[in-house]
Amino acid sequence: MIGISKLYCGTVEPSDALRYGRHSKDLPSHLLQFAADKKPVVVWNMTKACNLRCQHCYAHATAGPAPSELTTAQAKEMIDDLAQYGAPVILFSGGEPLMRPDLPELARYAVAKGMRAVISTNGTLITSDKAKELKDIGLSYVGVSLDGMQPMHDQFRGVPGAFDDALAGIRNCLAAGLKVGLRFTVFKHNAPEVPAVFDLLEREGIPRVCFYHLVYAGRGSRLMDEDLDHAGTRALLDLIMDRSKRLFDQGQAPEVLTVDNHADGPYVYLRLLREDPARAVEVLKLLQWNEGNSSGRGIGCVSWDGAVHPDQFWRHLTVGNVKDRPFSQIWTDPAQPVLSKLKDKRPHLKGRCVECRWLDVCGGNFRVRAEAAYGDLWADDPACYLSDEEIRKPEAQPAP
Repeated sequence: MIGISKLYCGTVEPSDALRYGRHSKDLPSHLLQFAADKKPVVVWNMTKACNLRCQHCYAHATAGPAPSELTTAQAKEMIDDLAQYGAPVILFSGGEPLMRPDLPELARYAVAKGMRAVISTNGTLITSDKAKELKDIGLSYVGVSLDGMQPMHDQFRGVPGAFDDALAGIRNCLAAGLKVGLRFTVFKHNAPEVPAVFDLLEREGIPRVCFYHLVYAGRGSRLMDEDLDHAGTRALLDLIMDRSKRLFDQGQAPEVLTVDNHADGPYVYLRLLREDPARAVEVLKLLQWNEGNSSGRGIGCVSWDGAVHPDQFWRHLTVGNVKDRPFSQIWTDPAQPVLSKLKDKRPHLKGRCVECRWLDVCGGNFRVRAEAAYGDLWADDPACYLSDEEIRKPEAQPAP
């Protein structure tokens, strides 16, 4: 995640993270990306069941649950292990997590174990009573997926009325005092909807929005040709920065982030270098602490059947199963070749990444996207939109 409001608008300073010692267990949620220990945030796709039919679903969700889903008892054993290991956050996802009846019980259990519990949902099932229940549980955050305004969203989600139901769910969360935010996956056809999303954010008083770059996985792999080109991505980032700054200048301070393309970090820094060099110095420090893509290190995924993956998009690569072995043992096993390489990518990367000056900031970006595009998980990420000049190391710059 790249915190646009944190970095570009100056709502977070390096001293904010240092004050807590930069350890995952001590940092508040909005500073977790700057943790020094990078204990993994674990995404648990707790069910395959979903009431919508989204075009870009990385999980290939279905109308009903999978027969192999973890039981409540097995889930609690996993949560016990994650809490003891020090994973700071468990993100309940799906499918649609609210279609699993024991979600409230398991979220309450995770909170009691000292973890921060959040959910990623389509929002359509969050009634007023459900929002109050989730608030009472101590849920830290609810992320609701929107893909534009009503016509675009309903088309993309495959069910008429999905937008209105999701917006009602968001309003129910706000009324219950539960932190809620938008999750917007950008591709060619819905990129023009981004200004309207900012309008919605401002009008409804929604405190957070995450703009997700398209990842070529699950059903999203069919949309590879629908991804923004590099010029379009740069224009998107400039728009997000401009609109974030406008809200900030108006006295509103929603948290605005971009997700799943760590070229965004250097791009923000290079713009600030032109506009506010002093702030750029602070931003570079924060980006270095963030360390870019953290698949297989700072984020992991457990499927409904217990399979462990380096992240929620890398579902074709399984490194173990929590039914057979605790997540903490799987995650730290040096005999897992891909996990070991993901924890130290530098010797394995190819192409432009090898000579890129931003490697320590971006972390080599998304390996699963490189694998989807080129069949080589160590190749360039095709979504990196930085120019050759922008990535060239200073000593490699041609003489004037």
